[in-house]
Amino acid sequence: MSVFNVELIKTVDDSYQIETGYDLKQKLAQDLKNGLVGNISKLAVITDDIVQELYADNIAKILSDSGFSVSVYSFKNGEKSKTRATKEYIEDAMLADGLRRDCCIIAVGGGVVTDIAGFVAGTYGRGVPFINYATTLLAAADASVGGKTAVDTPLATNLIGIFNQPKKVYIDIAAWKTLPQRQLHSGMAETIKHACLADRELFDFIDNNIEKIYSFDKQACSYIAEKNCRIKYSVVMKDERESGLREVLNLGHTVGRAAETVSGYKLLHGEAVSIGLVAQAKLSQKLGYMTELEVEKTVQLLKKACLPVTLPEYIDKDELVKKLYTDKKVRNGKLRFVLQKGIGDVVCFGENVYATPISEETARAIINSQCAITQSNIINPKLHCKRM
Repeated sequence: MSVFNVELIKTVDDSYQIETGYDLKQKLAQDLKNGLVGNISKLAVITDDIVQELYADNIAKILSDSGFSVSVYSFKNGEKSKTRATKEYIEDAMLADGLRRDCCIIAVGGGVVTDIAGFVAGTYGRGVPFINYATTLLAAADASVGGKTAVDTPLATNLIGIFNQPKKVYIDIAAWKTLPQRQLHSGMAETIKHACLADRELFDFIDNNIEKIYSFDKQACSYIAEKNCRIKYSVVMKDERESGLREVLNLGHTVGRAAETVSGYKLLHGEAVSIGLVAQAKLSQKLGYMTELEVEKTVQLLKKACLPVTLPEYIDKDELVKKLYTDKKVRNGKLRFVLQKGIGDVVCFGENVYATPISEETARAIINSQCAITQSNIINPKLHCKRM
């Protein structure tokens, strides 16, 4: 018997820029012409059927006019399309068009688009470069930093995927104006989550400036976009592969992701996360990490942002409790929650441990306290919020 040792020690620099601004389409084309992805000339623009008309087709034309060979691949918008089948459809279409390892993928859209496109890029031809052109507030907050890509399964969301870093991210705030009001509100949930876990100053800024943000005030929108990037980067730079600290970014997601799935995606991602943030805040109070006043401030900010704070009537609470066990933080069959410590911090339960086991009985009690949504508890009259 013999043993041959294969040494594959790697030093990888996955650094990239995030550029925030207004109407960055021409800047994207110029960066590509200046060698952002080397001498690649074949581009695959991946988008959804709504963003295609609003942004992606225009970007494709600009890139084509700049001398690139551009193909556009779109799929039906929404979380229901974030599946292995959609990934396969895109890959087969790219293969049929003759695209091989000499191409670059450009994701134009929100979080579903960037998740799928990043996953395709990581596996297509064993890996091709990709760029994210984020067109939603949710993508700016949640998909711009970190490199997590995935698809959903019938069991739960984001269970199959890879870590894959883009070559560059563009956050086009001008595109937020094309969002339906409900989508804009949904996107704010991840920003509020970042404030709750890491930045009381951001929390207060949102509280004092929500009307400006929803009116697309340039200074206010640029501020929250940059804050989102800095907060998420401060976590990801220390724990790219989610070995401990990065779990804090799942604040509110244990109940939130389960509610999103059990709702059949009637709840938008941010709406579900908002409900999950309230559940974890109540749990944090129960365990002594938040005061009643801090919980109330969190709830009121979510309501001010036109987000739901309780479960819809149609959610089966028993099914929701079962779905909690599909959460990726579960260890040895035990539920684990990330918990808030006041406003602007999270609880550390030990060296590099940021989630704690919670009994099903306790989780069920918190969920049962999440009564049905009523018109009065989600409306911000000044912003004409609409019922979910």
